Amino acid sequence: MNATVIEASGLRSDSRYFYLWMAGAFVVVAFGGFTPTYWAPVTAGKFHAPPIIHIHGMLMFTWTVFFFVQTALVAAGRTMDHRTWGLAGLALFSVLSCSILVGEMAVLKRNEALGMGDAGRRFAAVTLCAWPLMVGIFTLAVVNIRRPQVHKRLMTLLMIGILTPAIARVFITLLAPPGAGGGPPPPFVSLPPSLVADLFIVIAMIHDWRTRGRPHPVYVVGGLVLLAQQVLTVPFAATGTWMSIAQAFERLAG
Repeated sequence: MNATVIEASGLRSDSRYFYLWMAGAFVVVAFGGFTPTYWAPVTAGKFHAPPIIHIHGMLMFTWTVFFFVQTALVAAGRTMDHRTWGLAGLALFSVLSCSILVGEMAVLKRNEALGMGDAGRRFAAVTLCAWPLMVGIFTLAVVNIRRPQVHKRLMTLLMIGILTPAIARVFITLLAPPGAGGGPPPPFVSLPPSLVADLFIVIAMIHDWRTRGRPHPVYVVGGLVLLAQQVLTVPFAATGTWMSIAQAFERLAG
């Protein structure tokens, strides 16, 4: 019996630190991915964008660091502190979600002014189709706050879902041809970085398999839903229905 208790305790400890390592990886990807195309140009004074883009960038990085700190509190056994700071996380994510929409409006208006309105609206599907899913996952995580095994996996799934832009910047830096224009790319270019981000789900499922004997349903069902959203967004972005939705969204900006 003592051996069983020790083994179970070891698995719980291993699980806590696994999620801490995952949260650390998210910080590295988020900061490292945006360094060549955002942080470095901003530092050099070469990046110019509407203020909302800078606000969104700071909110997104703050959220990623906040997620790491929250995970560290759980790993240290400070669950009550984690729950206390959860209210701040709710407020932070709410503001972050709004900044995504306002930022996308600004990008659409800029593309329209540059004569690339249709291309911008098609590519906007990548962000705007992912947005309700990310908000939905976060809402489910909040609802399941008293079910830690579900809550932490939903929050991990959320972080994986919002890593795609950072990974995409790595693809742009390494693979974009010299002299490539700054116009909106076709939506299908979002698929490779999305699939790379999804590898974190595979890693989490393998960890579950090792510690639980099977992947948790959150990763199985949630991972499939996330993958479906990423793949189906590409053909949907080319439809007249989406273009009508994007135009209506753009009109909200005035």
